Amino acid sequence: MQLSDIFMLFGGLALFLYGMQLMSGGLEVAAGDRLKSILERLTSNRFLGMLVGTGITAVIQSSSATTVMVVGFVNAGLMSLSQAVGVIMGANIGTTATGLLIALDIGLIAPIIAFVGVVLMMMKKSQKLNCIGQIIAGLGILFIGMELMSSSMKPLQEYQPFIDLLTHFSTNPLLGILVGAIFTAIIQSSSASIGILQALASTGVIGLGSAVYVLFGQNIGTCITAVLAGLGGNLNAKRTTIIHLMFNVIGAVLFTIICMFTPFVSIIQNLFPGNVVTQIATTHVIFNVVTTAILLPAGNLLAKAACAILPDRAEESGKEHSFADAVRMGSTSIALSELKKQENAMFQMACQNVEMAFDALLDRDNQKLEAVARQEDQIDLDNAEITRCVSHISIREMSETDSDRLNRLLIVCGNIERIGDHAMNMAEYLQQLEKRSLYMDEETTEELVKLRTLSVHALGAIDFNEEGEAEKKRNLSTVAVLEADSDDKNRRYRTAQIKRMRAGKTDPEVSILYSEILTDIERILDHALNIAQALYEK
Repeated sequence: MQLSDIFMLFGGLALFLYGMQLMSGGLEVAAGDRLKSILERLTSNRFLGMLVGTGITAVIQSSSATTVMVVGFVNAGLMSLSQAVGVIMGANIGTTATGLLIALDIGLIAPIIAFVGVVLMMMKKSQKLNCIGQIIAGLGILFIGMELMSSSMKPLQEYQPFIDLLTHFSTNPLLGILVGAIFTAIIQSSSASIGILQALASTGVIGLGSAVYVLFGQNIGTCITAVLAGLGGNLNAKRTTIIHLMFNVIGAVLFTIICMFTPFVSIIQNLFPGNVVTQIATTHVIFNVVTTAILLPAGNLLAKAACAILPDRAEESGKEHSFADAVRMGSTSIALSELKKQENAMFQMACQNVEMAFDALLDRDNQKLEAVARQEDQIDLDNAEITRCVSHISIREMSETDSDRLNRLLIVCGNIERIGDHAMNMAEYLQQLEKRSLYMDEETTEELVKLRTLSVHALGAIDFNEEGEAEKKRNLSTVAVLEADSDDKNRRYRTAQIKRMRAGKTDPEVSILYSEILTDIERILDHALNIAQALYEK
């Protein structure tokens, strides 16, 4: 095997992996939030979840991508451990689509497929066509890479040491499993490693008797991607990767025994005589379908086993995982959902601060002032973290819909932070009243009580989880009306305050502070309207 053959092998592998990435990326951009909705809504039933996992993986040609997505869902709390079992098993079945496509031997038309895809990708005016082109181009490039790898391995037909190594796999299955697992773990793609195995088989260097054990190892090695993703997740995310690993290890052990003590290999060879590539693809399908048929009914047992392997720890009890981890490890749709969830929590703190700021002034309660200050610090920290996460997501390729959602989330985040600032300003006016021994007159207090009710009502009309169009319009209308009412009251109360000051009914210093308080309240309602518009307007 010459140096040029080695370069061709790596070049073919690079094209194969790039083609898969193009296909996966194109589907995610095209599907956007719909892919997330499918997984969320259709996985309540374990068997239905298996079909969903199979379908999605067959389309995106990557069980690793699907499994990492599932780990992200579990980490985000959008999917239970039991639900994840079915999708993971389905992903293992779906990944066999790549081997079946390779067995069809469409390498001759691969350049034409890639050309058509690239032409569609160049149509920048239509993102939908661009995504479809990306998927088609990825498929073509994948097969071009496959052809390159196959060509580069032909010299191995005459390299006796390599042939001797491969023949040992039939007598030493553990060695074959180990080689398959390590190689797949390194390149982090079972589809690519199985493609290389098929390319090697097409040259006649390895037969099915040895290839099956490498194949079983490759199924174990593909778990590494999900394991790496799970390392950054919570306990349930780690358990999800344990289930994925258990599935493939149990399948490998079961089929190793079957291949050693039954005529399974001979049966497959007789079904497709002389076509080792198809034999490998068929074995891969049977491996995953049979393992799923055996283990799917025992899905709850697998979940319990994963919990037993990784039990709850006292130090993790009640400890929530950082939402930033879910943003970094999940797909764009998961990341956006996590950001929205965190912004909702941040908004609730800001609403509480507004109420406590009013209470601090009306009741002259210093403890409420301290509580506002503590929560304001947390709001600032959340704002900084969300901004960093938005920056992290913004470099990803995404659909126009997801891009719009990201922009709106950034607008919402900034307005929540400003509400927190104005609530803090209001609460701090208590210090000035206390320091100068100033007291608000009865009319000023009554006006503040009315503004408190109005502000709480306006903020309470904002629901981050509202999905219905009619409800969205109603909420937006409510906030808009209350914001206008706030502006009107602000003008009238300022005029009334000046009259009271001129009549000597209130202290001039109180009037100045009250004017500042009215400005903060007006700004809070302005920001509330901005949030409602960002959430509800099309």
